Amino acid sequence: MPILTDHRALANGVEIPVLGFGTWQIPDGDDAYDAVTSALEVGYRHIDTARAYGNEASVARAIADSGIARDEIFVTTKLPAEVKSYDGALRSFETTMDALGMDHVDLYLIHAPWPWNEQGADYRSGNAEAWRAMAEIQQSGRARAIGVSNFEVADLEALASSSDVVPQVNQIRFFVGNTQDAVTRYCHDHGILVEAYSPLATGSILDDEDVRAIADGYDRTVAQLCIRYALQKDTVPLPKTTNADRMRENADIDFEISDEDMARLDGIDDDKRE
Repeated sequence: MPILTDHRALANGVEIPVLGFGTWQIPDGDDAYDAVTSALEVGYRHIDTARAYGNEASVARAIADSGIARDEIFVTTKLPAEVKSYDGALRSFETTMDALGMDHVDLYLIHAPWPWNEQGADYRSGNAEAWRAMAEIQQSGRARAIGVSNFEVADLEALASSSDVVPQVNQIRFFVGNTQDAVTRYCHDHGILVEAYSPLATGSILDDEDVRAIADGYDRTVAQLCIRYALQKDTVPLPKTTNADRMRENADIDFEISDEDMARLDGIDDDKRE
């Protein structure tokens, strides 16, 4: 599957595989270990985890046991959303690195602009402090790239006013009917790669009759169409599954959605999945 060997360059020149494997909601232990093991066997070389997922150690063990050279696997993890201080960010990174047992990560993200139990609260100063620590981590070489997640335009602008270091990535919830146009446009205009998590709307899009009708025209599954759509919207999708056959299906997307069908997908209003 050619897509699994394709890369693109971040603004700082680091190469990132164009399709990733997400591990959100995969429990620590055998579940996470087996899922990542299967993904690597299928050919995925971009694995996304987070300290908040609680599965960093199992993800890392699967990577270590795979026999694949560490520099062939792009590993992303994240600073917990509640950590909003310089010292706290440095401490949290050390905890993460102990769990991973690695000397570096390829991408390190601020998981959200606010603690999860305070969504929408103003943490601009805390983000600036955490970002200062992350810039130092990147400068040390222990994170090859740094970025953010769930940041909207105002959050990105606030960060830009506090630092000369521009995030290389913004990982956001992105799928057919929920493309966050304002933030994706801002990111594209400022050289920030958009990663699309939940490109299948956590599974809720798979029974959408309008999307299925378009997928049928390409003799593809809804999942394949939605992942291909995210790619053609200039994002890096991060589909998640624990089923090896679905992992293969999700990566079998060597086809092109026409401009007309992209426009049809763009026009789908998906309030029920917000």
